[in-house]
Amino acid sequence: MKLLSGRELSGYIKERQAKQVRGLRQAWHIVPKLAIIVTVDHPAINVYLRKKERYGADIGIEVAVYRVSQTDALGTIEALNKDDTVHGIIVQLPLENPAETEEVVNLVAPEKDVDALGKKAVFDPATPMAILWLLAGYNIDLQGKRVVLVGRGRLVGGPLERELQTSGIDVESVDRDTNNIASTLLDADVIISAAGSPGVLTSSMIKPGAVVVDAGVAGEQGKVSGDLDPSVYEERDDLIVTPRKGGVGPLTVCALFENVIRAARLGQPEAQS
Repeated sequence: MKLLSGRELSGYIKERQAKQVRGLRQAWHIVPKLAIIVTVDHPAINVYLRKKERYGADIGIEVAVYRVSQTDALGTIEALNKDDTVHGIIVQLPLENPAETEEVVNLVAPEKDVDALGKKAVFDPATPMAILWLLAGYNIDLQGKRVVLVGRGRLVGGPLERELQTSGIDVESVDRDTNNIASTLLDADVIISAAGSPGVLTSSMIKPGAVVVDAGVAGEQGKVSGDLDPSVYEERDDLIVTPRKGGVGPLTVCALFENVIRAARLGQPEAQS
């Protein structure tokens, strides 16, 4: 079994980004800043926040966390949109009232929407970007391959499908409403799963020698689990697959901060090179 380690690749990206941030600070006096709005206090969210704060500190990007009620979040977003020292804004999901998610994320100025959750965001969503970085980093060529995406979500499946189609990749998306999922998956050369259903992808669904990227994240019994059934790692030595930990996740953080760096360069033509 060959493992697609995002953690290994992230070190190179992190080094490049730190150099870019130093250049912005020294040559252009731009101090990139990311604002994160949080309306829910939850252990899993706090873990993600600490990762982002630590990564930002490592590459020289300021990360400010705003813990507010959902009612106050609207005014906070408006203030941050107008703050020229803030280059990226994230609304940490879930919200207190998830029914208002669409309304809230669309309040973020498109040029600061580094999570690309709003309808007019100018950046690419972080997880699809991370998946493509991971495949490219291990020289997985998708041209001429049958690629199947599991899940059509707004954060991963949907935008990744559009990006692959634009690149001329033969891609098919399946979800729980799709007929004959098993046979579709068995024909796939590359499976990218972002269903968020623990263990939904089993060994019997994967053909010999396939490439499998597990981008699914779900909480189960207090633990974060992926879409790939754990038995796959024990039964299949023929696959090229993301590890149980350290696959897409580390690169998603890298991709998010890539957008923050790009946002800091917007409106600064001299800094774009």
